Amino acid sequence: MPQDNFSDIYNKALDILSRREHSKKEVFQKLKSKFSESDLINDVISKLLDNNLIDDKRFAEHYVAARKRKGFGSKKIGYELMTKGIDESISTLVINESGDWDSLASNVFHKKFKSGISDDFKIKAKQKNFLINRGFSFEEIESVFN
Repeated sequence: MPQDNFSDIYNKALDILSRREHSKKEVFQKLKSKFSESDLINDVISKLLDNNLIDDKRFAEHYVAARKRKGFGSKKIGYELMTKGIDESISTLVINESGDWDSLASNVFHKKFKSGISDDFKIKAKQKNFLINRGFSFEEIESVFN
């Protein structure tokens, strides 16, 4: 197998980052699938961090905005950020800064259930489960139903 070199790995990293923001963990995983030398990969990631080409907070901001547009709640997005290697302090900060989750829950609910909150207990439970599955917190869900 040919020897991995720094510039090949760095150029591949730039290629990856040219498409969209990525977390540090995502870049590492993608490079690791192409190259075998972890030390060189770590050196490349350090250089990318130094040059502000990888920024987990910036990635989290973009990710939260995109997932909010698709109607997902704060709990689900927080979990997804964790799986992408984003520190909990960063994800909590970005999620809290990103705004009004109660009104997002309400908008998502009313888009799905045009006739509003049901009086039937079983249907109401299904409506709440829909919001739970979308990743909204108990407080956000209750804000819709109160």
